[in-house]
Amino acid sequence: MPWVFALLLGALVPLAAIGATDSVPHHNGKADHLTSVSRMPKLALVIDDLGQNAARDARVLALPGPVAMAILPDTRYATELAQRAKAADKTVMLHLPMAPADGPYSWKPQLPAAELDRRLTNALAKVPHASGVNNHMGSQMTDRQQPMAALMRELQRRHLFFLDSRTNAATVAAASAQRIGLASLSRDIFLDDDPSPEAVGAQFRAAVRLAREQGSVVVIGHPHPATLALLERELPKLSAQGIDWVGIGQMIATRGNRAMVAHGANGLYR
Repeated sequence: MPWVFALLLGALVPLAAIGATDSVPHHNGKADHLTSVSRMPKLALVIDDLGQNAARDARVLALPGPVAMAILPDTRYATELAQRAKAADKTVMLHLPMAPADGPYSWKPQLPAAELDRRLTNALAKVPHASGVNNHMGSQMTDRQQPMAALMRELQRRHLFFLDSRTNAATVAAASAQRIGLASLSRDIFLDDDPSPEAVGAQFRAAVRLAREQGSVVVIGHPHPATLALLERELPKLSAQGIDWVGIGQMIATRGNRAMVAHGANGLYR
């Protein structure tokens, strides 16, 4: 039956060649797509002040992409929300209160180092699964060298990243993180200092422009009605606009701990 084998082989060889030919463009198309996405401007989004209102928290949780959820430790829903966010594969962050913020977890200038560390430990216990920290308020704290250096050392020991919310133009928080090589970022755009729909829309457009200008943008918003409505409407459109919405971890890798031009020179924070 050698002719049968030869006949089968003659049929299979062209089919194999066709299959091999077809597989190359498919592979190249996928590679081209990944290359195209890697070159797109990046946007990372953090929503602050969570844990206070279950309905607003649920809307943030329902956003479709890699939103980071910064949860206040002294809120009614803090622990439950952190657990739900983790289950939904969202980035959980501790939104650490700092002076002039008050409360049992707030970092204040007059407190000794041991008390600051105790408050951080207790706050992290209230927000389980946190992979990073950003400051809530803090304009009276983030410009102080010693406590910021201590905070960054402690976050490094705990394998947590830091996001400087930049509530004070004289902040040294990001610079303190950079000096010890702590994984960190700085906020570029606040969406809703003015929570009116018109202002939030203008800030979102400014964020997209900045992403295109400098290659990436870190945006912080709050669960205001106008902010949530805009994000629900506009976030699904980002890819079509040539913007790659990424998680905080990818943004840290993208920026490599380097300061943007608005925050420093030659990649170093002022």
